Amino acid sequence: MTIQTVSTNTSYGGVQGVYRHASQATGTDMVFSVYVPPHADGTRLPVVWYLSGLTCTHANVTEKGEFRKACAELGLIFVAPDTSPRGPDVPGDANNAYDFGLGAGFYVDATEAPFARNYRMWSYVTDELPKLVAGHFPVDAKRQSVMGHSMGGHGALTVALRNPHRYRAASAFAPIVAPSQVPWGIKALTGYLGPNKDAWRSHDTVALIEDGAKYSGFLVDVGEADNFLKEQLRPELLQAACNKANIPLTLRRQPGYDHSYYFISTFMSDHLHWHAERLKG
Repeated sequence: MTIQTVSTNTSYGGVQGVYRHASQATGTDMVFSVYVPPHADGTRLPVVWYLSGLTCTHANVTEKGEFRKACAELGLIFVAPDTSPRGPDVPGDANNAYDFGLGAGFYVDATEAPFARNYRMWSYVTDELPKLVAGHFPVDAKRQSVMGHSMGGHGALTVALRNPHRYRAASAFAPIVAPSQVPWGIKALTGYLGPNKDAWRSHDTVALIEDGAKYSGFLVDVGEADNFLKEQLRPELLQAACNKANIPLTLRRQPGYDHSYYFISTFMSDHLHWHAERLKG
């Protein structure tokens, strides 16, 4: 598997790169970013996967996330995939809505036409891209963790719950914790997976926990001034599910913060230090 370098820049002694490759999973070219911190030759480093939210590409967190200083200090590789397939032949929402189709892949493998051909983001972020990154960057595959924002928070928590032995840590900013119960998720899961709600449960954090999935613990931050908090995010549902299943959850409600990268960048270092503690050894 080959990659094309789009750009590289030196930052905090490491290299921030943007790369393109032809994806077998999506049938399109995909772009992703990787920050590799300064390190000794031959060293294998832990990797943090970051899954972005609705309307985003790899670029949002790469440009606004303010993660590189902490990653350089902690010795963490930081990988940011795109959120959906893209291209002239990739179907989007018929009404060009922001919350379905292009930029809104929801980290599932679609089964419904016409999306099943390209929208295979679950396979992309859990299988194809990790193999590609491991083949081109100094990754220690035994030390991986995952985090995300909003739709990507949903992705990160579900990825961790379904692969608890691969990811040592999982955290999220403003995650959609119960997509089966909120408008964003109901629209996306119906469109990609069809009307059978049983098929949705493996892509719903709260449902996965209710169905017996276990994890070592989560760190979740939400902003109390987030306009989506009550209708779309529903963190209280995650709290209740974790309490019932005895899954440790640190849920922090941050006064004054909204859904934006001003919020994410403020607490990014906290999350990366939390991940680094669990990625040691």
